[in-house]
Amino acid sequence: MADKKKLTHQQEFEIMKLILDKFLWLGFAVMAFGLYNMWAAPSILTGIAWLVVGAVILVLFMIIIVKEYEFVVK
Repeated sequence: MADKKKLTHQQEFEIMKLILDKFLWLGFAVMAFGLYNMWAAPSILTGIAWLVVGAVILVLFMIIIVKEYEFVVK
């Protein structure tokens, strides 16, 4: 069997940033959808619920980035 290549911490971090960037776009899109629902739907609560879901996605993004960044710095 061929030996597997190992990535450096910097390379792992760069790949993680590429993947987690998608979470940023997803959170933004969900929050934009919530804003649209607040404007278009008869109930504002539906839009607020979507905004909260988008905010949760972005907070998870932030936690993962900070956790990984601390791992790389050490």
